[in-house]
Amino acid sequence: MCPLAGHRPARGTIRSYDVTMGDEQRDDPGYRRETRAERHDRNWNELLQELRVTQTGIQVLFGFLLILPFQGSFPELTGLPRTLYLVVFGLLAVSTACAVTPVIAHRLLFRQKRKKPLVLAGNQFAKASIFTMGLALVGATIMVVDIVVGRGAALAAGGALLALLVVLWIAVPLLVMRRAER
Repeated sequence: MCPLAGHRPARGTIRSYDVTMGDEQRDDPGYRRETRAERHDRNWNELLQELRVTQTGIQVLFGFLLILPFQGSFPELTGLPRTLYLVVFGLLAVSTACAVTPVIAHRLLFRQKRKKPLVLAGNQFAKASIFTMGLALVGATIMVVDIVVGRGAALAAGGALLALLVVLWIAVPLLVMRRAER
């Protein structure tokens, strides 16, 4: 039933409150009945919330890395740990830039009725931010374990973390999506 008019529109008719859903989803009582604008606003708000969570992790690690060069023993850091420090620092700078870009784009496009492309672009920047943050976490793990324990343990810890991130950030969401499609 179309809640706006009180009748069921012809099959395949695009209705303003469910334009992106297939017919089987329109008949599902659990889906949201919202206009395109409401959907874009909700997607934007969800994206911002995800960026807030991500940004906190980035800031903590980035802040830690910012103070390291000012520690007394940092000049003694050479080889792989020093290279990893610079790589991780660069990855976190890129991750920060990607996480902040949707907010800045929103400010520039404010009130220009560009919410849909803003949400789509923001989604891509959020993915880039998370990806570079994941690489930075792996690099930071290798760097710290290399200094504290040794190279073999560092590579094992970095590989284990990378595998864990792939499982948690890619495999689990794909599994959830497949189960939801059944």
